[in-house]
Amino acid sequence: MAKANINLNELFAQFTDQFRDLSGRHPGQWPLAPRVLCAIGVTAAVCVAGYFGYWSSQFEEQEAGLAQENKLRDEYKIKTAQAINLEALRAQKAQVDQYVERLQKQLPSKAEMAALLTDINQAGAGRGLQFELFKPQQVVVKDYYAELPIDIKITGSYHDIGAFTGDIANLPRIVTLNNLMLSTGKDGTLTLEAVAKTFRYLDPEEVAAQRKAAADKKKAAKKS
Repeated sequence: MAKANINLNELFAQFTDQFRDLSGRHPGQWPLAPRVLCAIGVTAAVCVAGYFGYWSSQFEEQEAGLAQENKLRDEYKIKTAQAINLEALRAQKAQVDQYVERLQKQLPSKAEMAALLTDINQAGAGRGLQFELFKPQQVVVKDYYAELPIDIKITGSYHDIGAFTGDIANLPRIVTLNNLMLSTGKDGTLTLEAVAKTFRYLDPEEVAAQRKAAADKKKAAKKS
């Protein structure tokens, strides 16, 4: 056992002796152990420098390319499914177009609004109702349509007012009655106060103005 310890000590001493007096000597003249350790250190340094200086960017590009490939695969699957269902999608689009066209026919144009206001007035007069107030308010412009609220106040019998609301609902154009308030007079007549709202579609010039205003608002938000 003692002999083994002596041999190990001798080997360690021989190993450490190889690292003495290396200063000033060419690495090619170093003993074996320093040259091996130096080679291992240089190799490790080259690997680390190569990883951070070159290979890491290659790995990142590879991961980005893989993510892009997966994205393109998903898009391909979606477009393939759309291509398979193309006829069904076209049929759905045709149905939506018909529905939109039908709704647009229920919305008067800007030039037809005066005639619609006359229809509302005549609906009340035809039932023998008396208009105490018929006051159109400011037009409220939305994205694709405009809304015109009208303050109305009419008096008449219960049945006549009920028939009037039915006539309004049956107009070919869309008219809604909002904020309804009923009160009874001393003579037994009823007074209906409400806000009648009618709608019209925007003219092409108004649509263009709306889009321009939205674009300007978006640009201003980006600058701020």
